[in-house]
Amino acid sequence: MRIFYHIGRYTLFVKKVFGKPSKHSILFKQIIKEIDKLGIDSLGIIFIISIFMGAVITLQTAYNIDSPIIPRYTIGLAARDSMLLEFSSTIVALILAGKVGSNIASEIGTMRVTEQIDALEIMGINPAGYLVLPKVIAFVLIIPFLVVISMGVGITGGFLAGSLSGEVPASDFIYGIQYAFVPFYVVYSLIKAIVFAFIIATVSAYWGYYAEGGALEVGKASTTAVVTSSIQILLFNLLLTQLLLV
Repeated sequence: MRIFYHIGRYTLFVKKVFGKPSKHSILFKQIIKEIDKLGIDSLGIIFIISIFMGAVITLQTAYNIDSPIIPRYTIGLAARDSMLLEFSSTIVALILAGKVGSNIASEIGTMRVTEQIDALEIMGINPAGYLVLPKVIAFVLIIPFLVVISMGVGITGGFLAGSLSGEVPASDFIYGIQYAFVPFYVVYSLIKAIVFAFIIATVSAYWGYYAEGGALEVGKASTTAVVTSSIQILLFNLLLTQLLLV
C-alpha cells in the first residue's frame, strides 16, 4: 500500500508545484539561474560520456562484423542509430539522474530539515512552486540541447575511434551516418529526454521536499531520489518506445 501512498502524495506535490507563481519576474530569474546550474554545469560530463559511448559502440560493432558480405558503412549506421535512439537520451538521462537528481534532492532536503521551507510557508509563499517550479522548467528546457550535443559528440567519438583504429575508413563511416537517415529518430529521442527531465526534477524534488530528520535522512532521501528516478526512466523508456516506435 505504501507505493500508492507515495503516488498520491507525489501527484498532490506536482499539483502544488504548478500552482500560481508568486512573481513572474522572480520566476524568470530563477529559471535562468537553474539552467546554468543544472544544464550548463552538466556539459562536461555529457561530453566525456558521449564521446566514449560513441567510440565503444563503433569499435564493438566493428569487431563483431566479421563477414565480408556486410559493408563497412554499416558500422557508421549502427553508431548513428544507437546514439540517436537510446544512448543520447536514456543513458544520458540515467547519468543526469545521479548528478542533477541528487543535487535537487539534497538541496531541497537541507532546506526542509533546516526549516527554511517552513519559514516560506509562514510568509505565505508556496514553497513547492517557489523552489521546484524553476528547476522543472529549466531542466525541461535545457535537456533537448544536452541531448543534441550528446548525439553530435557521440557520433564524432565513433568517427574518431573508427578512423584512428583503422577499423572503418572515414568515407565509409560518413556514408553510414548519412545512409537511410530517419529524422523522426531525433524527434523521438527529444520527446523521451523531455519526459525524463520532468521525472528527474519532480521525483528528486519530491523526496527532498518530504525529507524528515537531519543530515543522515537528507542523504537517504537523495539516494532514494536517484534510485526512484532511474527506475522511472527505464519504465517510461519502455512505454514511450512502445507508443512512438512499435
